[in-house]
Amino acid sequence: MIEYLDLNIIWWHWLIIGFILLILEMNTGTFVILGLGLSAIIVGILDLVMPMTFMNQVLSWIVLSLLSLWAWKRWVKIEHVSNTGQSNYNLDTLGTVTSSIAPNSRGKVTFDTPILGNTTWTATSTHSIDIDSRIKIVEIHGQLIEVEKA
Repeated sequence: MIEYLDLNIIWWHWLIIGFILLILEMNTGTFVILGLGLSAIIVGILDLVMPMTFMNQVLSWIVLSLLSLWAWKRWVKIEHVSNTGQSNYNLDTLGTVTSSIAPNSRGKVTFDTPILGNTTWTATSTHSIDIDSRIKIVEIHGQLIEVEKA
């Protein structure tokens, strides 16, 4: 079987496989198949320039594909914290009280940096906090932020 593939798989087969993988990539949009297709095209070009056995072609394709997947993973560096929703608030963010907060009641605070896209929030606290006091976040409860003195 390997002898048959050595004789019948030539450089343009790899180019066709590579272009088919690139077409599949255009339909998926994940950029994973892109590396596989480019690797197949490179193997086809290498086989044209310096003929290789089928096993060497396959090994070259595997190595190039793994390198492209490794490079893609390093380049993307997927972050597990989203930029939307309530999963990205920072408890170290400081702010200033603009409307005094009585224990277990609501007041207004303005943060130095936006929290979930907004700098002014309704806040609550277990302690009394006066106007112009510096505060930090304890916890976020939907549209209400629990704060304490910094």
